[in-house]
Amino acid sequence: MSESQIQIYNSNDGNTEIEVKLENDTVWLSLAQLTDLYLRDKSVISRHITNIFKKGELDINSVVAKNATTAADGKTYQVDYYNLDVIISVGYRVNSIRGTQFRIWANKILKEYLIKGYSINEKALRQQNLQLQELQKTIKILSSAVQSKELTTDESKGLLSIISDYSYALDILDQYDYQSLTITDTSGKDIYRISYTEAIDQINLVRKTYGNSELFGREKDESFKSSISTIYQTFDRRDLYPSIEEKAAHLLYFITKNHSFSDGNKRIAAFMFLYFLSKNGVLYDKSGNKRIADNTLVALTLMIAVSKQEEMGIMIKVIVNLINTKN
Repeated sequence: MSESQIQIYNSNDGNTEIEVKLENDTVWLSLAQLTDLYLRDKSVISRHITNIFKKGELDINSVVAKNATTAADGKTYQVDYYNLDVIISVGYRVNSIRGTQFRIWANKILKEYLIKGYSINEKALRQQNLQLQELQKTIKILSSAVQSKELTTDESKGLLSIISDYSYALDILDQYDYQSLTITDTSGKDIYRISYTEAIDQINLVRKTYGNSELFGREKDESFKSSISTIYQTFDRRDLYPSIEEKAAHLLYFITKNHSFSDGNKRIAAFMFLYFLSKNGVLYDKSGNKRIADNTLVALTLMIAVSKQEEMGIMIKVIVNLINTKN
């Protein structure tokens, strides 16, 4: 234990209550507290402590620590505190029964704190390992995207942007603080639900506006309709994807992976992703800037296209953390 904590010790007879300091994996009592514990004069306890060190039973530098203590007069003094080894040694000399009772209590408390401390460290280590795995998966998908095709300048910038923008969520890129990557800071439940018919109308409008081929947006099956309906699925009357960002992320993922159209699958996926965010009022941040840059969106869509099915979870987390309210 690096920080001190306080536990209250009550003697078996109920007549003694002592605030015991726990620090550095042991317990500490001052001379005054030792007199209360063993019901002896301060001079008697002090003499026994002196003899313990004179006889070399204990090393004074290892078992005594000075701590600032505020006295009854309101002033702060440096007071000697003695660890469990000293407390037990004094107990053998003055009152073995009370000493034994305190030793049993102290060992029980120390065991509980050591187990608790181990559990906390183990949990932190697990979180750290999960973070590293998340980052490794992200980099692996990025690597696959790079190898899958010769990238344009914008696509290359987008891949780099994902790492730099995503770093605040992982944090191990610049500050190793054990924070697990989770979906947080989202905008809440969607306020606008897009329909399949509306989505198709928008795709047709894009084809006419930008002069795309007749194959652009031509459906091969009903998977696009499924992509739209899936983001609104519920279980036990609760949305499977409760926030705007989670619905948007899954919409981008499903449309990209389903290959629903003869041409323009990734472009349509990116467009519908932006359209959904816009309709729900979260495409732009408070400063009027897009929450996700165009080249980053291009790179994300490419990453999804080359990712494996088992990597869906990490891709969704990446997307949500790039468009949540922190951006």
